[in-house]
Amino acid sequence: MSTALVAGLLAGYGVAVPVGAVGAYLVALTARTTLRTGVCAALGVAAADGIYAVLAAFGGGALAPLVGPVARPLRVGSALVLLALAARTARTALRAHRGRAGSSADASGAPPGPGRAFLTLLGITLMNPLTVLYFTALVLGGRPAPDTVARTVFTAGAFAASASWQLLLASGGALLGRLLTGARGRLCTALGSAALVAALAVQLLAASW
Repeated sequence: MSTALVAGLLAGYGVAVPVGAVGAYLVALTARTTLRTGVCAALGVAAADGIYAVLAAFGGGALAPLVGPVARPLRVGSALVLLALAARTARTALRAHRGRAGSSADASGAPPGPGRAFLTLLGITLMNPLTVLYFTALVLGGRPAPDTVARTVFTAGAFAASASWQLLLASGGALLGRLLTGARGRLCTALGSAALVAALAVQLLAASW
């Protein structure tokens, strides 16, 4: 049992720790909103990792051939969504800084609330086929043991590891938001994060061709 738990924790950290476009967006989102919104967004990422861990652990080798044919469209779709989020982040920051947004623009351009943040990050992460292929490779490699209890412990460990790391990123974003309380600081943070997310999304698109 402990072996399956350790394997799940290592798998969860293995897929979560590399900070890509989703991680950068999570930090920036929390810096611009509230810790509550960041926590919900972080749990959205972790939930997607947990779903893929469950599918890989209980689906086994039947899952990888199904994901393979749609891996490229999923990567392209994920990159396009990230580019849209980067553009929206930059536009909202510029409007807020210039003080030209009216009441209707504020309603449409405001940062997402906790619920929408959870669903947005859940959807983006679910569009990443590398996650399910990663977990499937671990399962096919013999971790965890092929019984229901061990696989359940494995997936729980993977979710806990991913959640702890994403919550750490969200906490860092909240701290960054408190440090950069001025209008200029928040503008620079938003524009910098938008540029980073856009660059990572373009890199993802380039790797898909």
